[in-house]
Order: sequence, then structure tokens, then C-alpha cells
Amino acid sequence: MASSLELLFDLTFVVAFGIAGNEFPHMAAEGEILLASAGYVFVLFAVIWSWINYTWFASAFDTDDWAYRLVTMVIMCGVVVLALGIPPFFDSLHHGHVDNTVMVMGYVVMRIGMALHWGWAYLQAPEFRAGARIYLATLLAAQVGWVILALAHTSLRVFVLVGLTLLVVELGGPFLGERVTTQREGQGSHTPWHPHHLAERYGLLTIITLGEGVVGTVAALSPMVEEAGGWSLDSVLVVIAGIGLTLAIWWLYFSVDWGTLLHAHPTRCFGWGYGHIVLFMAIAAVGAGLHVAGYVLNHEAHRSGTLAVASVAVPVLAFILTLMWLYGRLTRTFDAVHIAMVEVMVILLVGALGMAAAEVPMGWCLLVAMAAPAVAVVLYETVGHRHQERLFIVS
Repeated sequence: MASSLELLFDLTFVVAFGIAGNEFPHMAAEGEILLASAGYVFVLFAVIWSWINYTWFASAFDTDDWAYRLVTMVIMCGVVVLALGIPPFFDSLHHGHVDNTVMVMGYVVMRIGMALHWGWAYLQAPEFRAGARIYLATLLAAQVGWVILALAHTSLRVFVLVGLTLLVVELGGPFLGERVTTQREGQGSHTPWHPHHLAERYGLLTIITLGEGVVGTVAALSPMVEEAGGWSLDSVLVVIAGIGLTLAIWWLYFSVDWGTLLHAHPTRCFGWGYGHIVLFMAIAAVGAGLHVAGYVLNHEAHRSGTLAVASVAVPVLAFILTLMWLYGRLTRTFDAVHIAMVEVMVILLVGALGMAAAEVPMGWCLLVAMAAPAVAVVLYETVGHRHQERLFIVS
């Protein structure tokens, strides 16, 4: 099970998600939705990728001694520095250039901590040295690249091109490291991560990202209640939609026994582990989208209701499609019931957008968007059980 140190470690990521979830709505509400979305994805990737790297390492090599705890503290400090760099990063995007210097400083601190962890594993676990060497080499090479990119103060286009190359290095490191370990130790070998521990840890980060949905609901609701001097129909609908979305997403995700699936199919771990990057982003973006809706509802942004509803509907759709893909990736199954569920949910989300375009009050539009994951929950609880088709649970 997750250690108390891991739970403490996660608290720093709560801050990072919260700041990112506050900056994106400000920029999106001003109409720069594409640029805001790109910045949000970049920030969340840095946060989530660092968390994933630490989590997989901890599952395999956590010694819980004084040195391990101190190095973990270094990584936590890096998360805080990265979080402090998020506002100036978004501000620079708003002004047409990229200033991610503080973010990169925090990211490099985090990654230096991981390099220390891997260096210690290299010394203490000879059987995994070949893989640890690859982890170290790619990790350090990527950090040199990020530092150069930050100091160069390039244009947005150059930043994107070089950044994508560095992302390939980042993502390729674990893949190459595990492949070398398999070649050295034999087929089926890997660093000694524990599937049920990883499933629990991923579940905990899912709950953290779901917290953005609660924050987004409150952000959307508070000014409405204050302005109206009390509760109105719109405010009640926003509460139902925001909390209903959060509950339905939680219900769907935790209906899957990920630990058992990973234990049964360990060689499919990369698709599952990397795919969660998109899943976590989508869940956090639902909360940020609710925050955008709040700005529009409270007339703090002169943007259409369609944009606000889209800010919620698009990440909900991304969550649903990614969840289906993750399940199919591990089980190698995707039946007609899954297809029907996706079709119904897409229809509901498109319907919510159509209602917004027709200037239906946003509370009702968000309620229809909430119905998309809620329908999946109902189908799981009825069709799935009645026909003995475990849509999301391993039988």
C-alpha cells in the first residue's frame, strides 16, 4: 500500500494542479482558448510525468531510509518551484513569447532528485544496472536540453519543435531502460514494481485531479450565489452538474480493477502508464472547464456560453475515450456495448454544445454534459451486470 511519505509527496502536486487550474480559466475566458489549452497541457505534462517517474521508481526501489526521504524532499521542493513558475509561464504566452525559466528550474530540481534515486539504485541493485544506466542517461540528457531551451528564450514555434524532441527523450527513457533490463535478465523481467501498489497510487492521483472538479464547481458557484443574494435555479444546476460529473468520473474509473489487470498483463504496462497522462489531464481539465463556465456565468468574461460548455464537454469526452482505450489496451477487448456507450455519450455531449449554441441557460447545458458519464455508470450497473459482461471489472 502507499506509504505515508508518498501521501505527503502528493500534497505538493495538489498545489501544482491548483495553480494550473486557476491560470488556464483566466486565459481561456479572455478568448485565447487554443493557446491556453496548449500551455495547460505543457504544464500538466511536466507535473504528471514527474509524478509518474517517482511513483514507478518508488514501487520498485523504495528503501524508506534517511537518504531516500531526503532525496524525495528535494523532488518536493522542485514541485513547489515549478508551481511558482506556472503564472509567469501563462503570462508570457499571453504576450506572445515563452518564459518558462522558473518552471524549468523546478523541473530540473525534480529530475536531479530522480537522477540521485537512480544512481543509488545503480549502486545497490547490480542486476538492474543496465536499465538504470539508460534511465540516468536519458534523464540527464533531457534536463540539459530543457535548460538550454529555457535560457535561449526562443520563439513559440522553436520552443514547440525542440520541446517535442525533448519529450520523446523523456518518454523513451523508461521504455529503453525496461527493454534493456528484459534483454539482460530474460523475457518477462522488469524493474520490480508492484502492480497493485501502482494501481493504488494512480487511483490516489485520480482523486487529486478529481478535486479540481470540486474546486471548479465552487469557483463557478460562489459569485453566482453572492450576486443573486442567495440560491437560484442556475446555481443549483451548476452544483448538480459539477459534483455529478466528479462522482460519475470517479465511479467509472474505480469500477476497474487495474491492479489485477496489471498483474495479469505486466508487459502491457507502458500503454497503461503513459495513457494515464492523458486521463489525468482530462480529469483536471473538467474542473478547469467548470471554472471557465463560472467566469461566463458571472459575466467576468465576454465569451459565448458555447465556449464555456465546450471547456467542460471536450475534457469529459477525452476522459471517456481514454478510459475505454486503457481498458481495451489491458484486456484486448472492445465489444458492442462499449461502442454503444461511447456513441450515446458523444450524442449527449454534442447535444450540450448544441443547447449552448441555441442560448439555452448554461446550467441546463452542463446538466446534459454531466449525463454523458452518468449514462455510462447506469449502463455498467444495469446492462453489464444483467448480461454478465464485465464492462470495466475483471471477472
